[in-house]
Amino acid sequence: MARPRKFDEAEVVQAARDQFWLHGFNGTSLDDLTDVTGLGRGSLYAAFTDKRTLFLRAMDDYATALGDQVLADLRDPKISGRDRLVDHIRSVTKILTADTKGRGCLMAKSAAEMGATDKDVARRVRKWLDAYQRDIAEAIRVGQRDGDIDPDADPDEFALLILALLRGAEALRKGGMPPRAIVAVAEQAIGLLPRP
Repeated sequence: MARPRKFDEAEVVQAARDQFWLHGFNGTSLDDLTDVTGLGRGSLYAAFTDKRTLFLRAMDDYATALGDQVLADLRDPKISGRDRLVDHIRSVTKILTADTKGRGCLMAKSAAEMGATDKDVARRVRKWLDAYQRDIAEAIRVGQRDGDIDPDADPDEFALLILALLRGAEALRKGGMPPRAIVAVAEQAIGLLPRP
């Protein structure tokens, strides 16, 4: 008879997520995972089968947490679509400039490390990017309905541009660009929002 689990699975996934986020998949050993989760190898294997499965769960956890926290400003029905975009760009910029550990985005890091060789990782990253782009595009559409954004702008294409600027700003920051440069990029992106 199997013994019942005596740990909080969500806490274990979050601890593993933070380890992978800081060090990547290849930079995280099984010993690192046992250290941060407090579980032995047997318990980790019993619960998650292997390191890769735990990594995929960590990616899913990150995507959910990011959707609930970081993207919430894009979905705020109390403010205009343009203000949603401005708030989001500035919020992401604040996160990027405060990131002293160089963690960046787990999805971007995972795409760079494993996206070309692991279909499950690539699929998760693409699903996350598509959802992110849809949220930005919807904020643009709201801004167009509000009259704050040019109605002739293509929401999907412009959303992709904003997404590329934000992901590029992250890469610049990880590459050592000072916070003031990242803030300047963000303000230029805001200036690109097409007025009617």
